[in-house]
Amino acid sequence: MTQSTTGKRKKILTGDRPTGKLHLGHYVGTLKNRVKLQDEFEVFLIVADYHMLTTSSGKEYIEKVAQNCRELVLDYLSVGIDPNKTTIYLQSLVPEVAEIYLLFSMLVTVPRLQRVPTLKEVMQAQHIENPSAGLLTYPVLQAADILIVRADLVPVGKDQESHIEVCREIARRFNQQYIEVFPEPDALIGDVATLIGTDGKAKMSKSLNNTVFLSDDEEEVRKKVMGMYTDPKRLRATDPGTVEGNPVFIYHDAFNPNTEEIDDLKERYRKGTVGDVKVKKKLIVAINNFLDPIRAKRREYESKPGLIEDIIHEGTEAVTKEGRETIGLMREAMGMTYFKK
Repeated sequence: MTQSTTGKRKKILTGDRPTGKLHLGHYVGTLKNRVKLQDEFEVFLIVADYHMLTTSSGKEYIEKVAQNCRELVLDYLSVGIDPNKTTIYLQSLVPEVAEIYLLFSMLVTVPRLQRVPTLKEVMQAQHIENPSAGLLTYPVLQAADILIVRADLVPVGKDQESHIEVCREIARRFNQQYIEVFPEPDALIGDVATLIGTDGKAKMSKSLNNTVFLSDDEEEVRKKVMGMYTDPKRLRATDPGTVEGNPVFIYHDAFNPNTEEIDDLKERYRKGTVGDVKVKKKLIVAINNFLDPIRAKRREYESKPGLIEDIIHEGTEAVTKEGRETIGLMREAMGMTYFKK
């Protein structure tokens, strides 16, 4: 077990916004690693519905949150995340998050937040001309999420490292201005893979409609794989084809455990002795074999009424307890104990 200086397991905070079901890209990029982390660390897994509001605050989006939360937690459970090892909770059910967010917002300047590089990227990607204060202070809310449980580590992609630096600065400023309450959490940047979409043009993304969901049935997988982008220069099955960068072979490498079969298909593809259809049919089998146990677990958890709600409520109760303790330490450090009974 990985130990902190106090002898306890180090804490990790990670999570997702409840925008819908998870897909193979999520599995490769984060879920597979989270399953491993829960055996080494004390993991808190946040369903970040407040964060969703920073870019999608319309009622039509909010009305989908409850169902999206259920889908998200079902995906977590189906890939092997264990609620007895990982604390799964809903951000908006923990009122201390908002209080810590407010206090932290006093410790960071607007120009500092405007320098966070991902702000411009999100604005460009979602065609936002005038960001809300909520979007601008997204890293401050993220800091509240991380430090409410006083996490030591935060698994992120390289593009999110700047957010963790804001969190570290806020923790440092609080500790220097008052007394030391918070760790300065480190970004845990692993070899996070980005899975190309079925269209071959970008990473797998729900908004681009180029996904294979963890909950897709066999027929949905078949349709999506048969429609996958391959080598655009290859006009006939007898033409030599390119393997490198070819989505079908990228997926074979990621989800087909039969390396001998993959090597054989690659060699024949380069020579023009195997067609796209056969390569795709082999991939359909591989992906469905990969998804079969995940589907089975999902059906098992879906058959238990109230299970998802119980997991969320138990996790939220645990984080609320952490939050009350953190707020108590903050108020004591800041001298905000006036009129306290």
